[in-house]
Amino acid sequence: MDGNDVSKEKFNRSHLHMLFAAALVIVFALWFKFGGVDLSKFEANIGAISDSLTDEVTAKILPEQGFQSRIVLGASVVKLVQNEVIFPPKVEALYNSRGGLPEIYKKLFIDPSPEPMLLTQENADYYLNLLWPLGLANFMEVNKNSPVNGESLFNFASTGGWTLGREENGGAYFNKFRIVPLTAEQETLVLRVAQNTYRPCCGNSTFFQDCNHGSALLGLLELGASQGLTEDELYREALAFNSFWFPQNYTQTALYFKAVKGIDWENVDPRVVMSRDYSSGPGWYENVQKELAARNLIPQVKGGASCGV
Repeated sequence: MDGNDVSKEKFNRSHLHMLFAAALVIVFALWFKFGGVDLSKFEANIGAISDSLTDEVTAKILPEQGFQSRIVLGASVVKLVQNEVIFPPKVEALYNSRGGLPEIYKKLFIDPSPEPMLLTQENADYYLNLLWPLGLANFMEVNKNSPVNGESLFNFASTGGWTLGREENGGAYFNKFRIVPLTAEQETLVLRVAQNTYRPCCGNSTFFQDCNHGSALLGLLELGASQGLTEDELYREALAFNSFWFPQNYTQTALYFKAVKGIDWENVDPRVVMSRDYSSGPGWYENVQKELAARNLIPQVKGGASCGV
C-alpha cells in the first residue's frame, strides 16, 4: 500500500467517525423529542440539584451561629467617637429610621469592647458602619500613596458617603488619626493583604478604598494585624466578612467551587477567593457567574449591603 492509499484510508475512517457521531446526535435528539422523555422533569431534577447545592453552600457561607472572628474592636470605636469621626447623634438618627440602634452597639461608643466580634446576618450592617470610619480615618504611612489620596479625595463613596461624623464629608478624616497604632512590619502586612483582596461591587483592591466595603475591610485588616494575626488569618477574616456583606456573590462563588471545581468551601484557599479573579466585580462575573449561568446553576439569594450608609 503506497502513501496515497494510506492517506485515503485515514480520510475514510475519519469521515466514518464523523458520520457515526452525527448519527448519534440525531438519534438522541429524536429520542428526546418523540421517545416519551419528559424534559420538564429533567429540568426539574436539575433545579432540585441546584437548590440542594445552594442550601449546602449557604449554610457554610452564612452559618446560623455566625462567624466567630478572632478580631477585637477594643477601644477603636471609642476613639473614633472621641475624634468625632463617628458622631453618635447622627448614627442613632439613621438607625431610628430603621427600628433603632441596639444598646449593645450604643455601648461601643462609650466603653472598649474586649470580646472578639461575632458576625451574623443580623449585625453585618452594624459592623460595616463601625469598621468603615476606622479604615477611612486610621493613620498608616502607606496611605499617603493610597489611590484615593488625591484631587478626588472628597468624591468617593467611602469619603463623601461617610456622613455620620461631625463633618459633612468623611474626606476630612482620611488617614488623620492614630486610632489603631501599627508598626512598620504590621503596615507592610496590611498593605500586602489589602492590595491582593477585592470586593464584588467594583474592580478595585481593598487598598483602593473607594467605597464603604473597601474602607471597612481595610479597617478590619488594620485591627487584625495590630492584634498579631498572621497573613493567612487575615485572609480568612477578610473572606468571612466579605461573605456576610455580599452573600449573593459568595454563595454563587461557593457553588462554583463545589459544582465546577469539586472543592468544598472549607477547603478553598481564601487567598484564591479574595483575589481579583474571584472577588473583583469583573473577575467574579467572568469566572463565577458566567460559568454557573452556563450550567443553569444561578441560585436566588437575598440580602447584601449597599455602598452607602
